Amino acid sequence: MTDEELERLLDKLTLPQKVRLLTGATTWRTAAEPAVGLRELVMSDGPAGVRGEAWDERDPALLLPSASALGALWDEEFTERLGGLLAAEARRKGVDVVLAPTLNLHRTPLGGRHFECFAEDPELTGRTGAALIRGVQAHGVTATAKHYVANDSETDRLTVDVRVGERALREVYLAPFEAAVEAGVRVVMAGYNGVGGHTMTASPLLTDPLKGEWGFDGVVLSDWGAVRSTAGSGAAGLDLAMPGPDGPWGEALVRAVEEGAVPEAAVDDKVRRLLRLADRAGALGGPRATAPPVRSRDARLLLRRAVAASTVLLHNRDVLPLDPDALGTVAVIGAHATRPRVQGGGSAGVFPSAVVTPLDGIRTWLRGRARVVHVPGPSPDAPPPPLDMDLCRDPRSGVPGVLLRVLDVSGAEIYAEHRQTGRQLEPLVVPAAHTVEISALLLPRTTGEWTFGIAGFGRLSLTVDEHTLVDGDFPRQTDDPAVVHVNPPAHHGRVHLAAGRTAHLVARRELAPGTGRATVVSAAPPDIGAEESLAAAARAAGEADAAIVVVGTTEHDESEGHDRTGLALGGRQDDLVRAVADSNPRTVVVVNSGGPVELPWHTRAGAVLLTWFPGQEAGAGLADVLFGRAEPGGRLPTTWPAALADAPVTRTRPHAGRLDYEEGLHIGYRAWLREHREPAYWFGHGFGYTTWCYEDVSVPTEAEAGAPFTVRVDVRNTGGRSGREVVQVYLARPASEWERPARWLAGWAAVRAAPGETVTACVRVPARALRHWSPAERAWRTEPGRFLVLAGRSAGDLPLTAAVEVTAPG
Repeated sequence: MTDEELERLLDKLTLPQKVRLLTGATTWRTAAEPAVGLRELVMSDGPAGVRGEAWDERDPALLLPSASALGALWDEEFTERLGGLLAAEARRKGVDVVLAPTLNLHRTPLGGRHFECFAEDPELTGRTGAALIRGVQAHGVTATAKHYVANDSETDRLTVDVRVGERALREVYLAPFEAAVEAGVRVVMAGYNGVGGHTMTASPLLTDPLKGEWGFDGVVLSDWGAVRSTAGSGAAGLDLAMPGPDGPWGEALVRAVEEGAVPEAAVDDKVRRLLRLADRAGALGGPRATAPPVRSRDARLLLRRAVAASTVLLHNRDVLPLDPDALGTVAVIGAHATRPRVQGGGSAGVFPSAVVTPLDGIRTWLRGRARVVHVPGPSPDAPPPPLDMDLCRDPRSGVPGVLLRVLDVSGAEIYAEHRQTGRQLEPLVVPAAHTVEISALLLPRTTGEWTFGIAGFGRLSLTVDEHTLVDGDFPRQTDDPAVVHVNPPAHHGRVHLAAGRTAHLVARRELAPGTGRATVVSAAPPDIGAEESLAAAARAAGEADAAIVVVGTTEHDESEGHDRTGLALGGRQDDLVRAVADSNPRTVVVVNSGGPVELPWHTRAGAVLLTWFPGQEAGAGLADVLFGRAEPGGRLPTTWPAALADAPVTRTRPHAGRLDYEEGLHIGYRAWLREHREPAYWFGHGFGYTTWCYEDVSVPTEAEAGAPFTVRVDVRNTGGRSGREVVQVYLARPASEWERPARWLAGWAAVRAAPGETVTACVRVPARALRHWSPAERAWRTEPGRFLVLAGRSAGDLPLTAAVEVTAPG
């Protein structure tokens, strides 16, 4: 649609009609307008899967590996394919706008939501995000770059005011968003936080650089509930306030325009952008765009490949890959082996149709070859999981699952349905609804003291048979929507149950204004003593030909809504690894986390694999790596400290409402280099199943400022099998007149080679890698002179060096 056609549509609308379009019609939909042929646009969370408009386990979605795993791919083509899978899922669910990717940075290892972000480095983040955007939007679905900008921690995220220097803001935090705009992203989401004294939904940064300098012609929408004002945000570059139908715009914005507080031209620009987005999405009288359907088997194979390709081999003492034909017994140890974390906690969660656990994947691989034994080990100190179909059945129908009822004030039933899980975030609320009730018949397999919980706000009660475990009023103490609507606090009680004897559980939550409706009922079996569990694990490992220990984080550690307070694994997991490794030198440790954790035993293990939050094909992809069908292809997108105390940048908590990014340009590996500290594993680190020799690097003698140049790196496969190597190129400018990092990532290329073969990696260094932001001139500049070019396999392993002279243009 041409600009002239958009203007004709705009002219058909009155001011109230225009303003009505600028607030969501529902939680996930924009408003329709028949006068111009505009239908609703449907949105959905989407970083690791497209949930759709409802939290309903009966409508499952494909679950991709976490964004931190995609950052570990260092593979734009593969990332594009995964973006295409998201687009196909969006079309299947009738979704026009996917709220992904997240382009915030791993500024500190304590960030609670880093599983949803790609990397600590702006170049890797920008290129990975751009690839995902291209993959999504190639099929007519709209991608969303979020959360603009400097929304890099969760503590006080609704109110924090980030203070960051102009150079760091431009060169580090805005850079991935600029890359997204260059990739053609159609929606940008403004975050909850403020920057420089301005809440992001009313920030001048929405106008410049986003819409002005960068030429972004799409829609800027708010994070859900992030609009705090009428006139301030109405006059700023924000275009769409979500969710709806209520909000601070509506009639108040109409009055602000009529009174002159907000120019009508600002409203017109917002509507014009919304109409343009609708036209691109096929929502303005045109046909809805379609994405080719993806066969379930093909999707699962792609996700299985993604697990292997993103898995990082941190350490290997010739233990991996395991030879299946040489194994008689394999011990699989750890609670995460049967209940892995396949996604992070918070608003981006989906319900996968099925999950392949590590134990499942290993057993499938070794079926008919080797005996597999599982020992859970000590509890990882996780909260009890929600009731599921393995543990209980509906007391009315007898079908596995729970009975969900909605009651009126007298306790009479006004609605009831069978559900599969005790996690009900959006139970149907009908007129006269007063109480949500979840009940189930429990089928305990273990005798002992069971732990039960109910999560929510307001009046809560939980009984098991005649025992009252929770009964009280628990007021809401936060405005954070991720807590209120997705992950409310739980309250627990314990009761003794006998194995094989059915128990009746009834949990109730009264509905009250402002408390949401999320109701989560959870259960956990008796905890076996830690010492007994450790001894059983060590014994099983000692009797096996190889031991595989799966450890990881919980939602207490990594989740939207809060940052981490430490990097240690919970429970006795470190003791578990030590006990197993001491019993069997052929111990492989699998780390199931979305971001860095401390690994105090990492050199004692035979091998250490990092699988991130690997999505629904977790166990299948892991088994492919363990037994050599696939090479672990991942490289770290984040520097991992040996201990939290070693990390140079750790502050996430604001002081007096402000969070100062005092480190400036120096986050991630840049900060480690400036402080001359040695991490456990550098950014970019990761082994495959062969070895490589970096033999030569060649660069042009001169490079013109403002133009790219190519670095050629010769590498030789010195191992015994074919493999893939990610060749990384960094720049340094030791004699610069400007403050700079000791070195910074400029580009990379992956190569494949057979044993003994030498190949050349051609790494394109973009012009932006040489530039810096001049605050005095408020412009990008490139400093002429000698730049060092360093090539190698991580930020801390760069054996090849060359120099290029950068000259002024022309």
